[in-house]
Amino acid sequence: MRFVITPGEPAGIGPDLIIQLAQNQQEHELVCIADPDFLQQRAKKLGLPLTIIPYDINTNKTPPATCLTVLNEPLSNPTVCGQADSKNAQSQLNALKRAVNGCLSGEFSALITGPMHKGAINKAGIPFTGHTEYLAELSKTKKVVMMLAAPESSNQLRVALATTHLPLSKVSQAITQESLEEVITILDQDLKKSFAIRSPRILICGLNPHAGEDGHLGNEEINTIIPVINKLNNKGLNLKGPLPADTLFTQKNLEQADAVLAMYHDQGLPVLKHVGFGTSVNITLGLPIIRTSVDHGTAFDLAGTGKASTGSLKAALDMAIQMATVTQRKNINVT
Repeated sequence: MRFVITPGEPAGIGPDLIIQLAQNQQEHELVCIADPDFLQQRAKKLGLPLTIIPYDINTNKTPPATCLTVLNEPLSNPTVCGQADSKNAQSQLNALKRAVNGCLSGEFSALITGPMHKGAINKAGIPFTGHTEYLAELSKTKKVVMMLAAPESSNQLRVALATTHLPLSKVSQAITQESLEEVITILDQDLKKSFAIRSPRILICGLNPHAGEDGHLGNEEINTIIPVINKLNNKGLNLKGPLPADTLFTQKNLEQADAVLAMYHDQGLPVLKHVGFGTSVNITLGLPIIRTSVDHGTAFDLAGTGKASTGSLKAALDMAIQMATVTQRKNINVT
């Protein structure tokens, strides 16, 4: 299989991680969409050997260690480590577009993304709220779901989000019966499709403290969350909740779950990152392609130092391979 990777913000650690990963031979062909001259310069700064192999769609070979297959996407401006330049924003978006088109056509089995800097892209006059939303737009997908997974944690913790990058004041109004049903359905379907879980057991967080405590601490559970859980359970899904978030993430509960659905970003992700930061993976569910990413940001202070850890990028690549293998096997069985 052939996988495509985008380094993200060139002034951050994304390029460093890819160069470090290339020091070892990979199991599958990994194609990086980036500026080859820039990668050579960064490798030199890191003191690491790197031989660039121009990408050839007709050649599917795994290059030896210290070699990297690169599909050329030139930068507009020279890059200084730790200093994001908005003039290079379009290059990053071009790389994502090429990668998504390649995945949609079957040229690539999955996409792995490095961290981007939202501020630098918005400063270029391009509205950008994040990878998740942008990939949905590129693939013409109405609804996607962000899920983070900590594969090395004791219970293979997976946490999906009902809402993503929203101010806390807007979360309640964003969670409707319709949107929640869509999110849970996508989560259930992708756990089956890409993780080979026959009947996913999903724990649903309440929105309010103590899951609303029978309406004394909020009515969202009664008016929105419980009706959706009952409706989907009647359709054959395996949902439990709403559960108080402060006690849901206990070992006893997680042993009985394949995934957790948190209502908002900072309800579920601090727990996941506590147990798996640096080796966990960001996965976009609901897309017509497989996309995984690192669990961290651009880390400008580490760019070019050689001190950045490849743990999360390696985990993202491994997860993409695992998901692509499951999907490929299912497709073969169908045909």
